Amino acid sequence: MSHTPAAAQQRPPPRRRQDDSPEVKLSKFLSYVLRHGAAKEGMVLRDDGSILLSTLMKHKKLQSTAFEQVKHVVDTNEKKRFVLFREADEAGTQSWYIRATQGHSVQIKEPPLVLLTAESIPSEVIHGTTKEKLPLIREKGLSRMARTHIHFASGLYGNKGVVSGMRASANAFIYIDTEKAMRDGIEFYISENNVILSKGLGNSGVIPSKYFAKVIAKY
Repeated sequence: MSHTPAAAQQRPPPRRRQDDSPEVKLSKFLSYVLRHGAAKEGMVLRDDGSILLSTLMKHKKLQSTAFEQVKHVVDTNEKKRFVLFREADEAGTQSWYIRATQGHSVQIKEPPLVLLTAESIPSEVIHGTTKEKLPLIREKGLSRMARTHIHFASGLYGNKGVVSGMRASANAFIYIDTEKAMRDGIEFYISENNVILSKGLGNSGVIPSKYFAKVIAKY
């Protein structure tokens, strides 16, 4: 069973704009429940962050939603935020489960992440942010904030293979000295949708600025 930190418990449901398509509305609600608000909505995520799809679809906001609509949102999401998979129970009955690939603010006991080594870590590990935030980041370091991990990409937005972990609106980029960071015990993982994640140094939830290889801002 997952435990929900106080910061996550107060995260509000997703804002729905009137011009959002049904697909966007469904995607936002899935993100909210699977990343942040399952407990608030009366649901329990498994240790890997997944939930039985039939249980999720009993929610009042999804009762008129068809399986095909959920599958379409999962399959077409540009950032590959969700995974839909089948799993057999002890009797051999196959059931559908769904989970978010990353971006959680609730603690997931056994997230399906792969620990990166000095040999497997990408040559570039980059955090995208905005120029306005750089002074504070230089002073305080990169923080996971309300999420469980700090997010990075292996390239800039639009680069081949970079589907998530880097916002299109980012105009400042922090490159991590992964060799130095890993030598000091900072761990890096990769998610199912190729986002690089780190909990930071020790239990701090922060990667201090001394581990920044370079910082580039667009002007």
